[in-house]
Amino acid sequence: MQPRIEQLTPDLLNRILDEAFQLMQKPGIKVQSTEARNLLASAGAQVDKDTEVVRISEDLVRRSLATVPASFNLYDRFGNFAITFGGDSVNFDPGSSGVHILDPETLEHRPSYAPDLLKVIQVAEMLPQYAAQSTAIVCNELPKAIGDLYRLYLVLSYSQKPVITGSFTIHSLQTMFDMLALFAGGRSALAEKPQAVFDVCPSPPLIWSEFGAQNLIELARAGVPAEIVSMPLAGATAPVTLLGSIVQHAAECLSGITIHQLAKPGSPIVWGGAPAIFDMRKGTTPMGAIETAMIDAAYAQVGKSLSLPTHTYLGASDAKIVDAQAGMESGMSALVGALAGINMISGAGMLDFLACQSPEKLVIDAEAISMALRMVQGIQLRTNTLAVELFEGINFKGDFLKQRYTRTLFSQEQVIPSFVIDRDSIRGWQESGSLDTFQRAIKRTNQLLQAYRKPEFNPAVLSELDNLVLSLARQAGMDKLPVV
Repeated sequence: MQPRIEQLTPDLLNRILDEAFQLMQKPGIKVQSTEARNLLASAGAQVDKDTEVVRISEDLVRRSLATVPASFNLYDRFGNFAITFGGDSVNFDPGSSGVHILDPETLEHRPSYAPDLLKVIQVAEMLPQYAAQSTAIVCNELPKAIGDLYRLYLVLSYSQKPVITGSFTIHSLQTMFDMLALFAGGRSALAEKPQAVFDVCPSPPLIWSEFGAQNLIELARAGVPAEIVSMPLAGATAPVTLLGSIVQHAAECLSGITIHQLAKPGSPIVWGGAPAIFDMRKGTTPMGAIETAMIDAAYAQVGKSLSLPTHTYLGASDAKIVDAQAGMESGMSALVGALAGINMISGAGMLDFLACQSPEKLVIDAEAISMALRMVQGIQLRTNTLAVELFEGINFKGDFLKQRYTRTLFSQEQVIPSFVIDRDSIRGWQESGSLDTFQRAIKRTNQLLQAYRKPEFNPAVLSELDNLVLSLARQAGMDKLPVV
């Protein structure tokens, strides 16, 4: 039996969807893309050209939902199966788009640069707890015109794992498709075996911007998986009640799915998000709050009720350094997401409301992820009897260490953590230097970086990728790419 969190009764699920359909009629959805409005109008939606407000019927949404794949697979850079999005599969990737990096020596937040992103990529590549990479931090030395595609360039060059990413412009989106297609063997092959998922964000409340809507359309037509990241902020850009924010999230996702499927029915899309509550005292967006995790688990339950792949942002912390608060918030929320059966959980390694990334925290979070994934496995039957046969020959002695069962099954029953988790005696801990968790994580991070080996990609593909990105960098005013 696999343990699961479900916060919504069937009646509440139905009410959430019913009110989401009502919101899409009144006040409607503001769609700022002419092409998206035309797609919706052609399908029977009511469009007010002056206000850009579109009223989308439940019937149209239901017809669009019927064409969404219930699951899809992601592949690595060599074309091998890596991840299933769908059902109750649970995967983790690092949080994305941080603008700072935590300096492990000074504990200061400083602007992040390309070498910092490479460090995060290499650490995530070495940790099996991360099924995918992300374009984890912004490289502040780069022009904005190529910032998003350059981050993908580093991931493609130094990792073979699938990637959760996104684009800031339609032009760079098309370039990023071309970059991925170099490894897949062309755009058609990329659609057959996708290697990346692209985030697309509506603007709360109930707005699809020109870029957001066009992004959905381009992703659908390319057959590259899209991931809606709806971000209601409870009490600020969304109703203060958790249920009210969940209803708004549903309306934004359902309207986005409709636009996406009208562009190309059957293209893969994910029911995702990064909502939060609004801290009324500080004016901040706490990603580590339990209420934020509750919204995430509940909206994922709504998506699952519609047989859709799911995503969320959990496993992050609002703490500024890797301390007890960071461990508590990150571990608790990662466990909530895993027990909710969310297919991809982003956020590991992140601090300060998703603004700062830390490779050392990424290492610590990997241990929490191992525990969460073990919890999801549940208690399993591994022997013919539950215990009776294990007592044969024991003769009232604690000699279970000698048993063949113990030798063969302990690694299946237990998560074996790295030395980042201290389970030594007080004497052993003192003899090892009396290091705290963060100090052990620094040591582990350095070991992983030393052990990292770059994947052996086709040199011709890498050369073509280098030339493509260098050409775009020169157009943006750079003579050469950053030294990493």
